[in-house]
Amino acid sequence: MKKAMTIHHQPNRLERQLERLSEVPAFARPWFRSVVLRRAVPFTGTAGLTFLEMNTERVEIGIKNDKKVQNHLGGVHASAMNLLAETATGMVVGMNVRDDCIPLAKELKMAFKKRATGSLRAVATLSAEQRLAMQARDKGEVNVAVTVTDEAGVNPVECEFVWAWIPSGPRKS
Repeated sequence: MKKAMTIHHQPNRLERQLERLSEVPAFARPWFRSVVLRRAVPFTGTAGLTFLEMNTERVEIGIKNDKKVQNHLGGVHASAMNLLAETATGMVVGMNVRDDCIPLAKELKMAFKKRATGSLRAVATLSAEQRLAMQARDKGEVNVAVTVTDEAGVNPVECEFVWAWIPSGPRKS
């Protein structure tokens, strides 16, 4: 029988910022969360990503099939699908890195399997072991699980994202 792993960590900067939204009524939190995160990563606002759920274990982000993100077939463009999955994986890593470290995208693979229908959602998750490693080590890398689903319940793409974290150290000018 496997023991449940308990993780005791100090909330990082991103987690502390999002915790402030707990005073906002639940129905309005996704909108306010999206506004806050779009200020931090402006391109997510350009594409219209919506941050639906964010915690240290799971991040869910959506994108509407709006004209600004469509391909020539009227579906969500491949680049927008990549942005969606990359942002979900990066945010779940960002929710777990210590304040003295920074996350870096290291590798990605995306295989297009089926044509997407309508809006999309990406759900990225980290295991307890992965989150513990991010708290315990100054640097490392992690393969972040992510699933992209369209309105029909189809997974149009299969993705693999590897993220690294390194000490932030002093910045050089």
